[in-house]
Amino acid sequence: MITLSLAEIATIVGGQPHDIPDPDVRVTGPVVIDSRQVADGSLFAAFAGENVDGHDYARKAVDAGAAAVLALRPVGVPAIVVEDVVQALGALSRAVVKRTGATTVALTGSSGKTSTKDLIAQLLRRAAPTVWPDGNLNNEIGLPLTALRVAEDTRFLVLEMGARYIGDIRYLTGLVPPRIGLVLNVGTAHIGEFGGREQIAEAKGEMVESLPSADEGGVAVLNADDPLVRAMATRTKARVLLFGESDEADVRAENVHVDPLGRPSFLLRTPTGCSELTLRLYGEHHVSNALAATAVAHELGMSVDEIALALSEAETLSRWRMEVTERADGVTIVNDAYNANPDSMRAALRALVAMGGAARETGGRTWAVLGPMAELGDEALAEHDAVGRLAVRLNVSKLVAVGGREASWLQLGAYNEGSWGEESVHVSDAQAAVDLLRSELRSGDVVLVKASRSAGLERVAQALLENAVEGEVSGR
Repeated sequence: MITLSLAEIATIVGGQPHDIPDPDVRVTGPVVIDSRQVADGSLFAAFAGENVDGHDYARKAVDAGAAAVLALRPVGVPAIVVEDVVQALGALSRAVVKRTGATTVALTGSSGKTSTKDLIAQLLRRAAPTVWPDGNLNNEIGLPLTALRVAEDTRFLVLEMGARYIGDIRYLTGLVPPRIGLVLNVGTAHIGEFGGREQIAEAKGEMVESLPSADEGGVAVLNADDPLVRAMATRTKARVLLFGESDEADVRAENVHVDPLGRPSFLLRTPTGCSELTLRLYGEHHVSNALAATAVAHELGMSVDEIALALSEAETLSRWRMEVTERADGVTIVNDAYNANPDSMRAALRALVAMGGAARETGGRTWAVLGPMAELGDEALAEHDAVGRLAVRLNVSKLVAVGGREASWLQLGAYNEGSWGEESVHVSDAQAAVDLLRSELRSGDVVLVKASRSAGLERVAQALLENAVEGEVSGR
């Protein structure tokens, strides 16, 4: 991050120095919340959680090289004591980003945020120094930690913003105000908390409401193919740039088709030209993500040829998101187990079927190893049932539903759609799924593993790769 003295930090966050012999000592390392990640010159932010209290690790952090601790109380080592560590991190991040003059790009949506963030980062870093989140650091703690990684030469800051409640995005945009705001879609993720898609749209639209006016350089990048997102144009004073496959879109895809491995190709059309490209990413749903990233890069001055080249070389940067590994025995494992909601489940199933097209010609099968989707509230039964039915309609060879009640709903949906016998099965846990797959898989099979993060189904994918001589790991 930009180096600041402890005295400067105390002023910015409204904190009181304690046990600091020299207030001119500078923080030159990263801001961290895990004492194991401390480097020389770090600032360690201590959080009091349900199971672990970071204040208990304050001395360990300083012994490891931290310049000081951001804390709720004196901890016997150099510290800046504040009333609220979360708010202090937010204030510090806003001040630091403002000093750089970096252009902030923020994005939100019910699904595809992290994949799109990774694409935007891979485009913009070709143009100038860029900072973006690791994984999905998209809440009131993760976002400031990302913003605090900016340096003097940072020109672009990409921030992912998640929301569980009305007001969450308004809070996050208040921490580090974006000049460009992107809304991908309004789906059913967290519908249990929000109560409906209209409420989700209300929350996501806080992004465009936060933007500067068009005269001040504000740009709202909106999905022309999603009516609830398209309607957000009336909620902003920023200039609106549309992306999608609609004829109304300023940035759009034409002639979309998918190769036998499930990788999409299309004609990318922008206001300044067009170019053909093929993505390395698996699944047609990545076309919309690529268009969103293109709109941002176009707005920040990249040419269509530069964008097309960067997109054609882009890979997945975040783990367990359509992470494809082909084993030496010809079995392909698709680890998409980081998270799941009904929209991303449907997209992943369609990608599985596309990837399995070539395999079926040689006797290979498609396996959907699916677990529960969390936070769906009263819609949980219907949504799990619908995903099970879709697996049958798409002609997925084998459905393995993993877990308790929600998994039984997945299997029941498949059964009611006409999947009988061995075409679908319900198993109790990840180990049971691994045991089944190890006994059944054969060369040419393609296995998708997907569930909400709380299910931990990445263990299934990892186990299927252990003790197997791996082939190429595409990571795409």
